[in-house]
Parts: sequence; C-alpha cells; structure tokens
Amino acid sequence: MVMSQLSEKVARLPRKPGVYLFKDEAGAVLYVGKAADLRGRVRSYLQAPEALPDKTRVLMGYATDIDYLVTDSDVEALLLESNLIKQHNPRFNILLRDDKSYPYIKVTLQEDFPRVFVTRRVVDDGGRYFGPYAHVKLLRRNLAFVKELFPVRSCRYDLLRERPSRPCLDYHIDRCDAPCVEYVSMGEYRSMIDDVVVFLEGDTRAAASRLETRMLKAAERLQFERAAGYRRQLDALQEISERQRVAGLSGDDRDIVGLARDQNEACGVILRVRDGRVMGKEHHVLGNVAGASDGEALSLFLTRYYLRADRFPREVLAPFEFDDRPLVEAAIRQQAGHAVEIHVPQRGEKAKQVKLAVRNARYQLEERRLREQNETERASEAVVELKESLGLARAPRRIACVDISTIHGEDSVGSVVTFFNGAPRKAGYRRFRVKYAEGQDDFAMMAEVVERYFRGLLDHDEPLPDLLLIDGGKGQLNAARAVLEELGALPDLDVAGLAKREEEIYLPERKEPVWLPRRSRGLQTMQHIRNEAHRFAVSYHRKLHSQRLIGSELDEVPGIGPKRRAALLHHFQSVDQLRHVPADEIAKIPGFSVALAERVKAALE
Repeated sequence: MVMSQLSEKVARLPRKPGVYLFKDEAGAVLYVGKAADLRGRVRSYLQAPEALPDKTRVLMGYATDIDYLVTDSDVEALLLESNLIKQHNPRFNILLRDDKSYPYIKVTLQEDFPRVFVTRRVVDDGGRYFGPYAHVKLLRRNLAFVKELFPVRSCRYDLLRERPSRPCLDYHIDRCDAPCVEYVSMGEYRSMIDDVVVFLEGDTRAAASRLETRMLKAAERLQFERAAGYRRQLDALQEISERQRVAGLSGDDRDIVGLARDQNEACGVILRVRDGRVMGKEHHVLGNVAGASDGEALSLFLTRYYLRADRFPREVLAPFEFDDRPLVEAAIRQQAGHAVEIHVPQRGEKAKQVKLAVRNARYQLEERRLREQNETERASEAVVELKESLGLARAPRRIACVDISTIHGEDSVGSVVTFFNGAPRKAGYRRFRVKYAEGQDDFAMMAEVVERYFRGLLDHDEPLPDLLLIDGGKGQLNAARAVLEELGALPDLDVAGLAKREEEIYLPERKEPVWLPRRSRGLQTMQHIRNEAHRFAVSYHRKLHSQRLIGSELDEVPGIGPKRRAALLHHFQSVDQLRHVPADEIAKIPGFSVALAERVKAALE
C-alpha cells in the first residue's frame, strides 16, 4: 500500500479510543500503539520524514498497511495494547525480554489432602497460586520455609483412592504427619493447610496465632509431643518474622518501583512491602527502548507486571510522573478489584524508598551487562544446525545429557554431563546413585535422576541447560518431561530423546521421531554428548558393582570388618585386581598382617 493509500485509510479511522497496528507488506505486525483518538494519533505518523523521530521514520519506511481495534475506553485500549504486544512481539515496540512463564507456588486446595509445589502452569482448577516469582531463589526460599514450618505431604498419591502400606521417610524425619496411613485426620490436615495459605499470603502473625492456638489445645489434651512440635514451628516462624523485619521498610502495604536505562535496554524493579516488611523483589528487563521516553517504558512495565499479578497493594510508589499514570492506575484498579493509587513521592521516607528501588534497577542492568560480556561466544555450527533442524526455541549452547546404567536393577546409577558449544564442561558433570526407583524400572530411574539434578540447579539458582538430552526413547523422554513440568522448569529449556537403535530423535510435541543425516554435525554432536554420558554412568556403575562384589566376597573372612573392607576397596578397584595381587602386596595396607592377607587370598580363590 503506497503512502497515499495509507493516508486514505487513516482518514477513515474513527475518532474513538482503541489500538492501531502497523504492518509490513507480508502482513507481519511492526508496531502496536494505543490512542484516545485513533484518527488523530495515527495521522501524526504521516508527517514529512524529516519531522519524525528516528525510530518512527524507520517504522514508516516499512509500514504498508494499518489495522485497528476500537475499545470502549482508554483503559481497555491500554490493556489490549499490552496483550497484543505480548502476542506479536512487534519489531518496533518496547519488549519485555524475559517475558516468559514465571513460576508460582501452588496449593492444591481442590484435593482432599492438599500438596504444595512449584508450577508455571496456572489453571482454574480450584488450587491457590502464589506468585509470580521472577527470582527462583526467592521462590525456593519461601517453599523451604513452608516445608520447614508445616508437615505438608510431598507424595503424589490420590489419597482416599490409593494408599501406601506404610509411611515414607518424610514421616520418620518429622516432615510429614502421614495422612496417607491416617495418622492425621483430614480436618487436622486441612487446618494446617489453612496456616500454609496464611503464611504464603505474607501474614506471619496470623500464622503464628493459629499455631499457638493449636499448641495450647494439644497441651490441654495432654498431647505433649504434638504441642512441642507446634512450639518448634512457632520459634521458626518468629525467626523468619524477625529476619523480614530487619530487612524491612517503614510503612504499610505498598509496591515500590524503580526504573533504570542503559542504551537500548531498561530494567524495572518492584520491591514488595507488606506490613512494613520487604517480602520480595522482582525485576524485568525491557528491550528496544531506544527512542522511547522513560514514561512509555514505565507505563509498559507497570501494565505488564500487574496484568499477571494476583495480589495488589493499596499504594504504588513510582520514580517519576508519566502521561499514562491515570490509565495505568485505572487498569490496576480494575484488575485488583479495589482502589490502588500511584504516587510519585518528592521527599521524605517514601522518596528514599523509591531511590533504593532505582538503585536496585541500576545494579540489575549492570549485572546483566557483565553477564552478557562473559557469554559472547558465538554458537557453533552444530548448535545452530540443531536449533534449525529440530525446531528448538533457542540455540542449545548449553546441553545436559542424562544416562542410566544398571544390570537387572542392581547398583543402578545415573549420570549428567554438560557441554557448552559442543565441548565438555567437566564442572557440570554429576552422578547419582538411584535411591528410590525399585527394580528394572528405567522410566522411574530417569525421573528420579532428572528431578534430583534439576532440583539442585534450582535450589542453588544455577543456570539451566538450553537443551536436556535424554538417552532413550519416548518413554524416558515423557518421564523426564513430567518431572520438569512439576518443577516448573519446562518453559525454560528444550527436551529431546536420542534412542540408540536407529539414532532417532524424539521431541515432546511430535508423534513421530526425527532422523538427521548420519553426517549431520548436529547429530554427531548429540551422539558425542550421549556417549560421554554413557561412559560416565558406566564407569560409576562398574565401580559400585565391583565394590559390592568385593564386599560380598570378604564378608565371610575372619578378621575383615567394615574398616578393613573399606581399606581394601580404597586400594583395589575390582575383585579381579585383588585376586591377581600377591598376599605381601595386601599386607602392606595399614592394619593387615601377612596371615590376614593370606586368608583374604584364600577366600577369593
């Protein structure tokens, strides 16, 4: 569409509030904007090129068509603009670079005996969600507090329909009251879950009051062990409350907003203060801000943040005035269901709090810049080929591969190796003894190793791999994927399975496997990583297997107890090696005599 035709279309736009979309000749959305008067706002884009800002002049060089949507109010236009930007990711709009699915803490109130865990999927199923959390470290800390304070079950049984024969380890270490075997009634368990919800809402005083009431009632019924348990929970809750108070800011419930800019990026920070205590900090990076005003960046940040929030303060402190403040305020009020006021403090304690938030935003940008400088290594050709041929969401620079090694379910182990740009990173290697999966259950073993590995990464706030490669087919892939979904890690990485038989590649969303050419660099890289994971797992499995054989062979030798058996295991790595060394070589080990060494040799022969 030539400029004259574009002008004709703009002349027919209504003088109503709404949203407009500039498109290129292929129909792709280039820019989404809002307006109180669509015709008047869009007409400003049709000025002479030399009168336009640089960014707008480039936009109009690509724009060949315009579409629009009329709304009933300016507030609806603001909300619709935010949703359309998120949907289309237009080239010329300010974008939230880390606008992904953030994790929540979920309490499954729809279940008879609710559980508490991390998820990124918000479903209207009767459960209660707390979040979103931009920092996994903060989420893990809050979840750890819940586990420390309250005996919430961690099993996945559908209680009342299926039950184990005896309680698990959590019961014996006082982490669960074992509702699965009816050691606690449904009413008592649900009462405890009410305390969990109150705690996650940030009201430690209400949670403490409930715990104190339950402690006194238990003491009245002469249930002194249970009362002592409530006393320990009260002490832990008091410690948490004091820690929050130390890091607190004066005042009631409010969100404090900071914004900092650096070249083409900006960072927005929210400090959440509840009852005078800092309950958390979240930050989000905005890209493509060159040419945009500070007010536009702040307006987008606040709108997108509060659109996905589930709890709202009465007051928001902003770092400066901006044109859309009344619209954003109305949008937040509409989302919250109660009045929320945005203030721009000029002096006093509140102004100091805003400066603190701005300083945090500046630090976040500096940290991001330093991190980018350390990771400027270009993706290898094999990595780029994998992204394109498998349709991955990102170039898999960092690949982790999981392999299981076992013989008939004995001495089962798992390994994880990490490669960056096709080269091994030994610091990321991990190996696990399978503890919970029973028998020759490959899927359960894979799920256990994946869960333990990723739980470690999330607990220590370590970077997740871009691609998790599973040694196996569709079954192993689905087992790993189910665990990642429950941990809330799935949206942050791609998952694939590489089966040995035909070297076919399984992907979660495809029914049929993918075959890459044998000479494909991408396939060869995956094979190299899979083989390294297999080598690492097999070497550990053989070591454990040999040690167990040595132990079983020496159990009947008089004079060989746990310490001497451990000394033999330390010096000799296999039964065959021990069989082939002379007795005087064994006698050199501290604690062994020649006579004892000869008894060992006789037993092995």
